[in-house]
Amino acid sequence: MATFLYKLGRLVFRRRRYVALIWVALLALAGFGAASASTATSSSFSIPGTEAQKAFDLLEQRFPAASADGATARIVFKAPEHEKMTDRANKAEVNKITRELKDGSDQIASVVDPYSGNAVSKNGSTAYISVTYKVNSMELTDATRDALEDAGEAAQKSGMTVEIGGDALQVMPETGATEVIGVAIAAVVLVVTFGSLIAAGLPLLTALIGVGIGVSTITALANVLDLGSTTSTLAMMIGLAVGIDYALFIVSRYRAELAEGREREEAAGRAVGTAGSAVVFAGLTVVIALVGLAVVNIPMLSKMGFAAAGTVAIAVLIALTLVPALLGFAGKRVMGRKARKAAEAENRPEAKPNMGTRWARFVLRKPVWVLLVGVLGLGAIAVPAASLEMGLPDDGSQPTSTTQRRAYDLLSDGFGPGFNGPLLVVVDTADSSDGKAAAKQVGDEIAGMKGVVAVTPATFNKAGDAAMITVVPKDRPSSVETENVVHAIRDAGKDIKSDTGAEVLVTGSTAMNIDFSQKMNDALLPYLALVVGLAFLLLMIVFRSILVPLKAALGFLLSVVAALGAVVAVFQWGWLASLFGVEQTGPIMSMMPIFMVGVVFGLAMDYEVFLVTRMREAYVHGEKPGQAIVTGFKHGARVVTAAAVIMMAVFSGFIGSSESMIKMIGFSLAIAVFFDAFVVRMAIVPAVLALLGKRAWWLPRWLDRALPNVDVEGEGLRKELDEPSTGDSGPDGGGERELVRV
Repeated sequence: MATFLYKLGRLVFRRRRYVALIWVALLALAGFGAASASTATSSSFSIPGTEAQKAFDLLEQRFPAASADGATARIVFKAPEHEKMTDRANKAEVNKITRELKDGSDQIASVVDPYSGNAVSKNGSTAYISVTYKVNSMELTDATRDALEDAGEAAQKSGMTVEIGGDALQVMPETGATEVIGVAIAAVVLVVTFGSLIAAGLPLLTALIGVGIGVSTITALANVLDLGSTTSTLAMMIGLAVGIDYALFIVSRYRAELAEGREREEAAGRAVGTAGSAVVFAGLTVVIALVGLAVVNIPMLSKMGFAAAGTVAIAVLIALTLVPALLGFAGKRVMGRKARKAAEAENRPEAKPNMGTRWARFVLRKPVWVLLVGVLGLGAIAVPAASLEMGLPDDGSQPTSTTQRRAYDLLSDGFGPGFNGPLLVVVDTADSSDGKAAAKQVGDEIAGMKGVVAVTPATFNKAGDAAMITVVPKDRPSSVETENVVHAIRDAGKDIKSDTGAEVLVTGSTAMNIDFSQKMNDALLPYLALVVGLAFLLLMIVFRSILVPLKAALGFLLSVVAALGAVVAVFQWGWLASLFGVEQTGPIMSMMPIFMVGVVFGLAMDYEVFLVTRMREAYVHGEKPGQAIVTGFKHGARVVTAAAVIMMAVFSGFIGSSESMIKMIGFSLAIAVFFDAFVVRMAIVPAVLALLGKRAWWLPRWLDRALPNVDVEGEGLRKELDEPSTGDSGPDGGGERELVRV
């Protein structure tokens, strides 16, 4: 592989104008596709194989007029003190608003006033209008939303409190200014690392081009493939981070080759042949982790993983082609004066050891202490993970400053905590001899269950082969008690089916959340086994070792559990919540652990490949194990540190998002990169390698023969280039080996 990439690097360097033109054309084409595509909507949410999804599908089939997938809203009214919502003046105002809503938009499917819909609290202080739309929230027009928001203004003037809940007011998430700040920090880190504006600008430029192509393509295909609005945000987050990092490693290696006196084209070829090999395998681990999300069998999550993996693949291709092409345009300006002097000073035998060298030598002197401090420190941070509570966000997790949250609280105070998460029981009576009797039996049994406060009479469809029953639990939607109610109804449904032939299914947002969390829990171990197993095999091929990949996988598990502990401490317990803009604590989103495992594993293996490849390269070329560790840190620590800081800055930029999922993912990835890069890869990894010595690089002979030799460290390439030429069959067909001899 190194030889192929070496030839590729030299080719694109020579044909840089054509390569740059191709990438610019691809960017323009993707941009045109995005501009001409219709606005992305929220992706359809489904959980195949669950009872809640089966019931939802049955509702769409048997109750098509119910608009099961349409947006909903509740306009909640609270009467002024010493008044009731049933008073004549208040009732007249609410009925007026109901009429205005019905005539205000052709996207409305139904509007039910509080008085005909039995939606007035027992004490008369609170009431609500139910609004159902024909389309989902992202397809609502601005005029429809404006009509909803303006609906309660007149009532507020009369003294009533009016708030609006439901998903009808849901809008596209905003990332905020912190995203730009993250990119700005990345630029500063690049300038400090390289000491040259040209060298610092290259990774930023190429990363932006790659993200532009990836995100524009996602936008262009969003409606066709049902990708949703958050998919492009996550692809941008991951693509920008890895795009900068991959280009950073190529540029850094190119400058190192120039510092050793090689010609520019040769330096580009060697940089792509060596660092480029590491980029390919690092990118492969990220792609494996993201594509592996498909094993969860949740379409939304799978599409997010595939889209982000595509952006990572583009970042790898750009690092291998566009970066060396732009290096050709930059010339020797990629090495500033200070950078050249620093490189010359570093290459002198009497030069003062850099920070990476000094740290590696310290770890070699105290490997046991460094290992203990690193493991125990991350273990302590991981403790909150034992208290992890998972769920999906609802209006109750919104900040108290939003009308959705205030509406949620008004309904909870007026009708009880469980009113915000009603259960929808669907009774399929197609195979029952007496459907009405079966539906009544279901309602009676549920009404007698512990934790249930209200059960509506069964509502049949026109064909009479299906009925809907609404169940209001006593406790809030995300509580364990409500989950127990769902399980109790499902258990009772099995007996009812055997007695009457009617099938009982529980759905609704609360039941969907419960099934979603369970599905994520069930998929976590198979997903871990698949991703870690494939990556272990990949790293074994790269490093020709068994213990190094094993150490890499165990280190990843330690860092990801510590990151999960930090997420629980901030977003669930509320520690330092105000610092990160977390206005409302609550359960951790169900998809967070498995999504974080996938993304963090891929990124963690990036640093493992980049840092340990340098050590392996030194060991292969004859250095002792301890000295190989020092050499790896001498050449790689500064760049890996810069890459980690850049990635943390980019991810941290998304903490300012208005979308709780994006905010939580941004924080979790930033803190996970910090733990993995600076504690695991910079401390625990060299400590373990120091303790293992030569055993770290041991591989059974039979396995060595069986595994393909991809030559990531460039041993074969270096032998081919640095040995005297005996003919005119160089890697480019000429007698150039003498010219590049070290």
